[in-house]
Amino acid sequence: MKAKYAVITGASRGIGRAIARKMASEHINLALCCEKNIEKLNAFSEALKNSFQIDVLTYQTDVGSPDSISAMADDIKVHFPYIDYLVNNAGISYVGLLTDMTSAQWERMLSVNLSSVFYMMKEFVPGMVHEKSGSILNISSMWGTAGASCEAAYSATKGGVNLLTRAMAKELAPSGIRVNAIAPGCVDTDMNAVFSEGEKKDLCEEIPLGRFATTDEIADAAWALMNLSYVTGQILGADGGFL
Repeated sequence: MKAKYAVITGASRGIGRAIARKMASEHINLALCCEKNIEKLNAFSEALKNSFQIDVLTYQTDVGSPDSISAMADDIKVHFPYIDYLVNNAGISYVGLLTDMTSAQWERMLSVNLSSVFYMMKEFVPGMVHEKSGSILNISSMWGTAGASCEAAYSATKGGVNLLTRAMAKELAPSGIRVNAIAPGCVDTDMNAVFSEGEKKDLCEEIPLGRFATTDEIADAAWALMNLSYVTGQILGADGGFL
């Protein structure tokens, strides 16, 4: 069987880590990056290698920097002959009034949450076009469609991810490349640790399924979506029925 290769950003924790574990269990060789927790990512990498006998590359990368992404991509291309899957997962949040947000915080959120998707596709799409094959998955959010009070900037970046996903699906379909996004709702991750137990309880009451998703549930949905051969340009809601 032909070996398969994937690149995942923001893989040291949360959804990115769960997607990496799921893909490793499917015997996909991985290139993983994070910005801060490289020791944690390296330990995770060794565990995946030992458990699934796959190749795993790790990088400390600032996905908001095109130069940092370019350096990582250059090294990945030396070690992996092609890329089958690209998962743009890295993201940051800001909870607070838009008027309290600094220009620097706004620019940083745009670069990490939205521009990084552009930078990553710039690096890896040409190889996919050459192979006439590939699956790109962008991690969005339910707030990218609905918008959220006190998360205006985050909502705006995820809305941008959704439209970039749909546009690139049209652009790349003739080359046999599919581009989709998954829009999780409330997930039990470090990013949502800012909410108090009372706030989490209130949120759960608004979710028809009555609870937060686990990261493994999002990873299962992500893996399924990446492998639907006749599906492209879709934003899959994984939100427990939150409307």
